[in-house]
Amino acid sequence: MPDDLLLNPTSCQFMVLVVVVVVLYMLYKRRVAVYLLDFSCYKPPNSNRLPISMFLENLYLDNQFDPESIAFQTKILEKSGFGSQTCLHHSFHLVPRRKKLSFTMEEATSIIFPIIKDLLDKTNISPRAIDILICNNSLFCPTPSLTAMVVNRFRMRSNIKSFNLSGMGCSAGIISVGLVKDLLRTRPNSLALIVSTEMLTLHWYAGKNPSMLLGNCLFRMGGAAILMSSRNRDKSKAKYELQHLVRINKAQDNCSYRSVYQDLDTESKPGVTMSKDILHVAAGALKLNIATLGPLVLPISEQLKYIAYTIYRKMGISRKTRHYVPNFKKPFQHFCIHAGGKAVIKAIEQNLALGKMDAEPSKMTLHRFGNTSSSSIWYELSYIEAKGRMKRGDRVWQIAFGSGFKCNTAVWKCICKGQTDGTTPWRDEIHIYPIEVPETIKIN
Repeated sequence: MPDDLLLNPTSCQFMVLVVVVVVLYMLYKRRVAVYLLDFSCYKPPNSNRLPISMFLENLYLDNQFDPESIAFQTKILEKSGFGSQTCLHHSFHLVPRRKKLSFTMEEATSIIFPIIKDLLDKTNISPRAIDILICNNSLFCPTPSLTAMVVNRFRMRSNIKSFNLSGMGCSAGIISVGLVKDLLRTRPNSLALIVSTEMLTLHWYAGKNPSMLLGNCLFRMGGAAILMSSRNRDKSKAKYELQHLVRINKAQDNCSYRSVYQDLDTESKPGVTMSKDILHVAAGALKLNIATLGPLVLPISEQLKYIAYTIYRKMGISRKTRHYVPNFKKPFQHFCIHAGGKAVIKAIEQNLALGKMDAEPSKMTLHRFGNTSSSSIWYELSYIEAKGRMKRGDRVWQIAFGSGFKCNTAVWKCICKGQTDGTTPWRDEIHIYPIEVPETIKIN
């Protein structure tokens, strides 16, 4: 064979490099962007308002509880950070409390249908245009499913791809976003609707186990509907673009697995127990999540500082120095920390060295709406928008925890002008926030 037809090693390396560059470029061009067009959060009517004083009065009038159980719940509510506006389904106002499937179905329809209608109306999207539907609800899993209920009510297409997620805890909202992301990237030019909520009426605990009584005190009525798209033409009217999503599941560890656990008490009464280790478990899960997310979002300077500190620690140079926490306020302008409770928000605020305003959306959401489970991070994002703080180019970090134990986070970039939405659940009272929430309130 003539020498001029032979390729020397340098030529081979160059050709391989060219092929790699072309392949990477093609993969980049094939990347499907995932947009958040808009979202809606449920605002319960005033008739569902159940102030702490009325909640406790109903406990006293209800013969299901002994004095010790009432005293425990009173102590928890005094430190809950709740205001007088949090709401529960009207069945919680009854004395004695009664569990009925009809109450739960009524709760589901009264939350899910209005938020979907509101979202479709303000985005001018027909229900028949939805390609993917996901409902997440941890404790209530009826037959037909919640997705079937939605398809029936809004007369959606028969070929819609529907998914019903249960038992995923308060982090299920981000799990739904992750599922949508994967589906949209394999189904370009599609629309996806997420409904994120929790039904409480069937899961009222009337026993004596303190760790199970916590659920009665912490959770309140709420829900959110989120519309996402992979259609290129939707970029101009979308609010956010999904940039990163990280999921951590520590179910292989028994302590984490049983930290939030549905079980029977000693009297065979069902309830969800929350262990004393839950803050420690949450901190460990968040640390693993940050280890994955950090390199994706932190500037090089922060990553180098963290690496240098880790090396110094291993060499024994700075063992007395406080653990170095990267400055997450550099990549993020806003934070949505799951409003799981005042202690959870405070712990993350301290561990991430956040400022008072960074945790404000979470604290105010907890005060106004309570812990609405997987939808709480959307009330917080709505708060940021209602205050007029969201600007084009800003990045927001959503952090959610759930049974299993899971820590899931999502990073969104604002790609719109950040105009305030007139249908926000904060619309009538955003002017009074933020307010100072006392560490404890005395309930007589």
